[in-house]
Amino acid sequence: MADEAKSKGNAAFSSGNYEEAIKHFSEAIALAPTNHVLYSNRSAAYASLHKYNEALQDAKKTVEIKADWSKGYSRLGAAYVGLGKYDDAISSYKKGLEFDPSNEALKSGLADAQAASRSRAASSPFGNIFQGPELWAKLTADPKTRLYLQQPDFVKMIQDVQKNPNNINIYLNDQRMMQVLGVLLNVNLRNATSEEDAFEHTSSPKPQQKREPERQPETQPEPMDIPDEEKEKKARKAEAQKEKELGNAAYKKKDFEVAIQHYSKAMDLDDEDISYLTNRAAVYLEMGKYEDCIKDCDKAVERGRELHSDYKMIARALTRKGTAYVKMAICSKDYEPAIETFQKALTEHRNPDTLKKLNEAEKAKKDLEQQEDFDPNLADEEREKGNEFFKQQQYPEAIKHYTEALRRNPNDARVYSNRAACYTKLAALPEGLKDANKCIELDPSFTKGYSRKAAIQFFMKEYDKAMETYQEGLKHDENNQELLEGVRRCIEQINKTNRGDISPEEMKERQAKAMQDPDIQHILSDPVMRQILMDFQENPKAAQDHLKNPDVMHKIQKLVSAGIVQVR
Repeated sequence: MADEAKSKGNAAFSSGNYEEAIKHFSEAIALAPTNHVLYSNRSAAYASLHKYNEALQDAKKTVEIKADWSKGYSRLGAAYVGLGKYDDAISSYKKGLEFDPSNEALKSGLADAQAASRSRAASSPFGNIFQGPELWAKLTADPKTRLYLQQPDFVKMIQDVQKNPNNINIYLNDQRMMQVLGVLLNVNLRNATSEEDAFEHTSSPKPQQKREPERQPETQPEPMDIPDEEKEKKARKAEAQKEKELGNAAYKKKDFEVAIQHYSKAMDLDDEDISYLTNRAAVYLEMGKYEDCIKDCDKAVERGRELHSDYKMIARALTRKGTAYVKMAICSKDYEPAIETFQKALTEHRNPDTLKKLNEAEKAKKDLEQQEDFDPNLADEEREKGNEFFKQQQYPEAIKHYTEALRRNPNDARVYSNRAACYTKLAALPEGLKDANKCIELDPSFTKGYSRKAAIQFFMKEYDKAMETYQEGLKHDENNQELLEGVRRCIEQINKTNRGDISPEEMKERQAKAMQDPDIQHILSDPVMRQILMDFQENPKAAQDHLKNPDVMHKIQKLVSAGIVQVR
């Protein structure tokens, strides 16, 4: 249930519905309160809504539950940055890098936090007013700036100034930034000049009346130029969007050359929207011009970072680049740049489609590696070397050669059987059981696989399961002495338990293991079987009638073999 709520939360987060994501992550946390990933995801959702205090609490809970998980410290650092606590952010990022020194997200976060810390030290005149969570509350409260918060480029602008206060000089020509300064400083910047003039000339009102008309023509030309520039810029952007739409229409018709022309023209008109580049890259991908696709994706990533574009757009460019690498792949090594690119895309935005492409690329690489390494002759040589070490009781060395043999030929059931024997000798029973099961899966008629598996189950004191395995093997070779001897030993142990010839501690241990068996749990949870077991104690005659049913008889025998029921 928690996984279902988590999936819904991830889907809502990916679509930008952060409130909905928080709701689903909270439901998942209620069902799985010790799952560190859920707190991490909710922290990211809170941070996306600029609720940095809540994001900080979830980030702290994440590293409390999983102290060695590097991503938790990335969440912690991001929350501290949002609160303007750069020193704490730097400490968090450094702590995360101790666990994962190559993590690009942590390195990038640390660099941003250090840059922001240095900028604060440089003391921009407006730096302090952009720090702290109250900034967003003030902007939300003002009717004009509240509308600006719906504009992604405005939010990016404010976040940039938060990280580096000195960057405010870049945005002073933006009327929205002037409005923000007015709200944060609690002054009306637009009327400041006229109010100052009125103050200077209060002692001589007549000159004031004469000078006001003279000053107005001087101040008119400057503001008049700004709207013209903005109008021209907006017109170019609108024209670029039209070209993009024409390109999209041509792309759908598979008229790729025309689509490229429209996307290229859109880029000439507006170089501040990287979607034109990523769209053109998609066309090159469809045309099989993979090198051109990769070049456009690289340009989109580089330009996107310069413009502080939406991380989803950068992730899209990286995913498209990775797809191009996959299309170009011929051997297993060719998948390495694709896998690396998909991983980078996921650090920008954890998109399900990108994750699927990553998994497919990793699987394709593994499959090709197996094909490239396949050599039955070399596999036989390695198997023989392993056999020699096994005879010398050098089991770890034998395992190395058997493993190499399987790399050269992963379909040889004999090698899995031999390696299972090594693991059994080293008391690595789970590993041995896994190899024995694989041996049987590859060759169900190979009786050695059944004897290996049953021997491991016997050592684990699962005598009922061991006997079933021996009996399964006997179906393929009814005269196999090793299997027959195994059945005899299992019956001896089961009878020993029924006679009470084992210690109470051994009995408890055996029963505890049996209760973990899903088959035993199913039998004991069956109301009919519970009634039959009660009849054995209270109504023996009725119990005898039950035993005439083969299915009931089989289940009773299974409970007896497991030590759950004892026959006196």
